[in-house]
Amino acid sequence: MTSTQRWPEQGWALLQLLLVVSFSQAEDSVCRRRGDPENPQLFKDGDIMLGGIFSFHSSWKNRQDTYMHKPLPLQCTRYLFRLKICKKKWEINNSTDLLPGISLGYKIYDACVSIPRGVRVALALATGNEMVSMPSEILFVKYNYYSVIPPSISHFATCACLSDKTKYPSFLRTIPSDYYQSRALAQLVRHFGWTWVGAIRTNDDYGNNGMATFTETAQQLGICLEYSVSVFRTDPPSKIQQIINIIKASTSKVIVTFVSPTDLYVIINKLAQYNLTRYQWVGTEAWIFDSQTAAMDWNHILDGAIGLSIPKAHVSGMREFMLDVKPLNSPSNEMFTEFWERLFNCKFKQSKSSTGNESECTGDEDLTGVQNSFTDLSLMPIFYNVYKGVYAVAHALHNILSCNKTCNKKVQLDPFMILQNIRNIKFNTKEGDEVYFNEYGDPPAKYEIINWQPTEDGIVDFVTVGLYDASLPADKQLNLQNKSLIWVPVSVCSEKCLPGTRKVLQKGKPICCYDCLRCPEGEISNITDSITCVRCDPEFWSNERRDACVKKEAEFLSYAEIMGALLTAAALFGTFMTAVVAFIFFRYRQTPIVRANNSELSFLLLFSLTLCFLCSLTFIGRPSEWSCMLRHTAFGITFVLCISCVLGKTIVVLMAFRATLPGSNMMKWFGPAQQKLTVLGFTLIQVIICILWLSISPPFPFKNFQKFKDKIILECALGSSVSFWAVIGYIGLLAMLCFILAFLARKLPDNFNEAKFITFSMLIFCAVWITFIPAYVSSPGKFSVAVEIFAILASSFGLLVCIFIPKCYIILLKPEKNTKKNMMGKGAPKSF
Repeated sequence: MTSTQRWPEQGWALLQLLLVVSFSQAEDSVCRRRGDPENPQLFKDGDIMLGGIFSFHSSWKNRQDTYMHKPLPLQCTRYLFRLKICKKKWEINNSTDLLPGISLGYKIYDACVSIPRGVRVALALATGNEMVSMPSEILFVKYNYYSVIPPSISHFATCACLSDKTKYPSFLRTIPSDYYQSRALAQLVRHFGWTWVGAIRTNDDYGNNGMATFTETAQQLGICLEYSVSVFRTDPPSKIQQIINIIKASTSKVIVTFVSPTDLYVIINKLAQYNLTRYQWVGTEAWIFDSQTAAMDWNHILDGAIGLSIPKAHVSGMREFMLDVKPLNSPSNEMFTEFWERLFNCKFKQSKSSTGNESECTGDEDLTGVQNSFTDLSLMPIFYNVYKGVYAVAHALHNILSCNKTCNKKVQLDPFMILQNIRNIKFNTKEGDEVYFNEYGDPPAKYEIINWQPTEDGIVDFVTVGLYDASLPADKQLNLQNKSLIWVPVSVCSEKCLPGTRKVLQKGKPICCYDCLRCPEGEISNITDSITCVRCDPEFWSNERRDACVKKEAEFLSYAEIMGALLTAAALFGTFMTAVVAFIFFRYRQTPIVRANNSELSFLLLFSLTLCFLCSLTFIGRPSEWSCMLRHTAFGITFVLCISCVLGKTIVVLMAFRATLPGSNMMKWFGPAQQKLTVLGFTLIQVIICILWLSISPPFPFKNFQKFKDKIILECALGSSVSFWAVIGYIGLLAMLCFILAFLARKLPDNFNEAKFITFSMLIFCAVWITFIPAYVSSPGKFSVAVEIFAILASSFGLLVCIFIPKCYIILLKPEKNTKKNMMGKGAPKSF
């Protein structure tokens, strides 16, 4: 017996099932174990002997050894009514399909839940050093009782450490390892959203190893342990009080336990003194399905507990076998006599412990009305594991002995052969369950999820609310059924962070303790307990709740909006005004005021102004490739054409007055043809600049995500900034030249000096475009486009109004001034 073996506190656990093969072998020398021999409590002879260690008693009498003489044998007390293993041997011995002609015997010892006694009886099984009345072929005095190195098969030892085959190569079990139970508990806790829990463990290999695996898995699942304490039944009261104080000071409402029932009772008994209820207890198979633990919980500390249990099982014929037990017809009569006396609270006449006051046992008492742990079928899963262990050995021996209708009894049984065959067996029980061992000697891990639900009469009902199967895919292992659970609390260090927020760990605390910070603008989290906020794609922006990205509003100057409509109306009005002026000029084209200063330039100027008004419309609407290329080039060319015409008219004025000087023939060199060529030449330069611009790096539609965080500005990227400023600079150069020349001609004698109006128009033009630059740069989004359109319209209206409206005024309202004599005025040149 090793310290890694868990001893259930109910005292009825099978510690190990030892295969012991006996046969005769003459030897002269014998090795003997010192001390008193250990005799089995139950014995039946057979061809092959199976040894078992159980706890028929749950305690023993304390004694004070003086170390002056050999200690007396341990005296066991508190009988537990556990006598069910013999039934399986009887089934196999009466089977014609399994080990035909081979009888299985057994030697079963009582360990009394005592580790020292368990070690003694295990050695007795392994060495055969006992003095009992046995068949002559295995008499200890004459022959050595030879035992095969026993492959131990446990039905209740769950410590994960026993799966280490380097340390325990011959250990197998029919109960799953705590490795799977620990992981299943962590998944169960996570399923209910309990991320802030306390933990209590028995201070032994079972509790420490089980809790270590749970803690590791819990951390992977985002579960934090507020505290983790160990307890043992022999701890001093100060240690127990310290644990109670930790529980009282904690904020978690869930307590995960890896404890034996006795250690658990120490804790809940102390909790009851402080009325510390309303905790959610999570337990292992050690106590979650144990009726005795429920019976000890008088103060209902464990009400609502949930945990894992070995799946329920029905072993056919077991109840009938139990009810057919008769003490006088049973082997090892002393054990059955004690069992019967405790069961019916009576004494047989021959009983050594009889006081004469008890009722007399007849041996014919009726078991059908007995309600105690002997008839408690809730313990059947445990005995079902014993059943599978016995049958695993039987099937392995069946294969080794080449059994068909008969078995080959001449086969020499080899310990490693037996171990290998048991490891490789695979069979189905009569109940349909598949039995096999994996490479670690463990069976498939399956558990029922049990919930403690108290009934109206105060008795706890163990309700199965789900299943756990480790053989299934990870996302299907835990399956909780739609059954109401009693009081499932919330146990978290911090409330869940809702979508739109992210978790920020609190300094110096576990990862389950955090604050929830709202995602910044432009970032979202659409899941609960998000650790990060995700930035939206450039074309999207976070909504007000920061839990979804919504498409940004695309902003551009549209015809449908008020500002776009007003600018469109202004452009069309300017176009209409220009057309009206052109009509007036055409209608009165023979009048002196129209013919003065080259009427062809006037009509060309009116045409270019019309284009200027219309080109502003290309700036309105969703930018496209053609609109982006057209808007700046059309603007540049039409404005150069316009300024070139004005410049031509200014030069004509200057030349005309210079021509009045004696001997001057300047007008001969700047006649109508030269004037047209001048306009064409100035415009051609701008056309070339625009062609180069469109060829090298033309403007293109561009989505600007930088100006506004929640909007997309649809605009036209310049492509080549150098080309753009070359276009603008060339227009500015011509405008400044025109302004200077007009300024010089402003005081020339004339009743209608056009140079004054050109000067004023150029002053307006330059003022508009000088103020345009800072206004354009500082205007956001579509307003920058509106500023550019306004500058185009304002400068166009300035030219139209300043140059042509005064002439229209005279034509329409002052026709008496529209004469050559009046136009010539004092000092005016004849050619004007």
